[in-house]
Amino acid sequence: MWFEPAQTIMKLNSIILILLAFSAFQCTMDKENKQVLAPPTVAKHEKIFNEHGNKRVDNYYWLNQREDTAVLDYLNAENTYLDKVMEHTNGLQEKLYNEIVGRIKKDDSSVPYFKNGYWYYTKFIKGGEYPLYCRKKDSLDNEEQIMLDGNKMAEGHEYFAIGGLSVSSNNTMLVYGVDTVSRRKYTLYFKNLATGEVSEETIPTTTGGASWANDNETIFFTTKDENTLRSDRVYRYKIGQPSSKEEIYFEEDDTFYTGIYKSLSGKFLILWSGATLTSDYRILNADDPWGEFRQFTPRVRGHEYNIEHHDNQFFITTNKDGATNFKLMATPDTQTEASNWQVVIAHNPKTLLEGVTAFKNYLVVEERTNGLNQIRVRNLANNEDHYIAFDEQAYMAYITGNREYNTNTLRFSYQSMTTPGSTFDYQMDTKERELKKQQEVVGDFDPANYVTKRIFATARDGAKVPMSLVYRKGFKKDGTNPTLLYAYGSYGSTVDPYFSSVRLSLLDRGFVYAIAHIRGGQMMGRQWYEDGKMFNKKNTFFDFNDCAKHLVAEGYTAKDELFAMGGSAGGLLMGAIINYEPELYRGIVAAVPFVDVVTTMMDETIPLTTGEYDEWGNPNDKEAYEYILSYSPYDNVKAKDYPNMLVTTGLHDSQVQYFEPAKWVAKLRELKTDNNILLLHTNMEAGHGGASGRFKRYKTTALEYAFILDLAEIKE
Repeated sequence: MWFEPAQTIMKLNSIILILLAFSAFQCTMDKENKQVLAPPTVAKHEKIFNEHGNKRVDNYYWLNQREDTAVLDYLNAENTYLDKVMEHTNGLQEKLYNEIVGRIKKDDSSVPYFKNGYWYYTKFIKGGEYPLYCRKKDSLDNEEQIMLDGNKMAEGHEYFAIGGLSVSSNNTMLVYGVDTVSRRKYTLYFKNLATGEVSEETIPTTTGGASWANDNETIFFTTKDENTLRSDRVYRYKIGQPSSKEEIYFEEDDTFYTGIYKSLSGKFLILWSGATLTSDYRILNADDPWGEFRQFTPRVRGHEYNIEHHDNQFFITTNKDGATNFKLMATPDTQTEASNWQVVIAHNPKTLLEGVTAFKNYLVVEERTNGLNQIRVRNLANNEDHYIAFDEQAYMAYITGNREYNTNTLRFSYQSMTTPGSTFDYQMDTKERELKKQQEVVGDFDPANYVTKRIFATARDGAKVPMSLVYRKGFKKDGTNPTLLYAYGSYGSTVDPYFSSVRLSLLDRGFVYAIAHIRGGQMMGRQWYEDGKMFNKKNTFFDFNDCAKHLVAEGYTAKDELFAMGGSAGGLLMGAIINYEPELYRGIVAAVPFVDVVTTMMDETIPLTTGEYDEWGNPNDKEAYEYILSYSPYDNVKAKDYPNMLVTTGLHDSQVQYFEPAKWVAKLRELKTDNNILLLHTNMEAGHGGASGRFKRYKTTALEYAFILDLAEIKE
């Protein structure tokens, strides 16, 4: 038949790769005549792209066939090679893993929050990988009801995750999502909390949560496109009546995502649609679930805003009329078009307005000034403001777990690189705060043994880039300290100076840990993000390398003691920094790295692509194509020396497809001129977030830390 030759070629390729996999671990001799383990080799099949008159050759494009035996054999061969190379660190990996999980309280629970007559919380039991979702009626002294037992539900699954839980307002029905593949496609289930019965009716391929109308019978949920995984359709559905399922919204613009939630006030169902730089909302009274949604205000490209309902009005955070750092406005809930909006808090070029939460009597505004979080409380009766005070030089604070509208109690979390995560209840009327819980670090941890500080590096264009540092007391700035520098730097996502008990395994071995708050995030305001995306993207990479140089120049570390780590878009960062200045680093850990930027952004069938145009640019435009091509890590691998590298990925990754790091490693193996270590680890059962479960994920962390410590010649 006509297709037999193609099949024959594929079979031959598979056989060749299988043979290569079996022969990959022969010993060869290096320049010093020492035996070394040969890495896996992979076949090259030329794929030619002609875009905007430019010819690109991709010899490893064929690795994007997830089900192909040859591809799986290659990934497994890389895993086996990694195991062989890292075999001498197995004892250290086990020690690190035991340290990390040993600091975690096994029978832990979250701080309960109150909603509609019940206290809700999650808890872990000894020996359990997954949480139990529980509640108690009226008082925490009353009998516990276990709504879901994650450990029992996960039995028989290599990967397991529960999505958003939502309880009907009459407290009797629970809807929740389950993902057993790690592609973030959740199936919705329904459970009667009075009888304990789980209904046979299910809804597949959702985003994982649902919102209840006030009739306790109707839910609203969002589904994903099977291929692109874009959340593009919103449905309403009456429980127990499959024929009632009705699509109420389809987002036609493939650069947008959509979803639905319920206002804290309980009055409105809010259907949102958004792209990186544009927002759109539709609202419906939750008492009228089968009514028609109305648009909040006409969609305008480049207009970003969020809405929060309060009594008979909406508060709006908006960048309208050049408010780069956003301003706060208000409008009646019956007249929501932008022409009706009135200023509540004016735009401040020095303060980023990050969000608001409206309670019955108070408005809480989350702000960021000079890179630090602030929580501002406004009494809506007299419009008097005050701020919650925080003392440390570098910290993060944010509101969380506020589910009741008519309350004077605000819950917020606070932590720093030396202070474990702490949950407070704050009385907005009396300004008193109560510590409800601080993360328990099991063992002999004492925060007084560690120091955190904030410093600034000067980037090559003069920008002052903040860094948050933490190290153990006794540290000396003598240029001998091993240091791990971490960053993300995209999407306006700010990596605040957070606490990590995991990180102690490095600090207690003499490491400095540094977070570079580079452009592309929003640490220094919205302009900080604008200056690190699209045609300013290279600022992100240069900022990181300039931070690395600053750490060396100031005596915190030395080039042969400096390591770097980043994941996802932070993995793109890792790929770019070593293409520009590989000599700065002893070792690199790139987790689920987004490194094949041009090919991915040219392929609209790949998940997330179209929604990313506002972040990276649309390479169908020649100018954007040429700029992206100039930094894309995969396209800029050259024949030169690179640092030691550990690259990790997941076969089922829904955000950065596994073949990006796989291709990158293959190309690096082909071209790099050094004898440094290059390892690829593919989790064959997981996706973007790695292994599921409370503890299993730390196996990968132990591997990453052992890789770094071994290079730093720290063996214990």
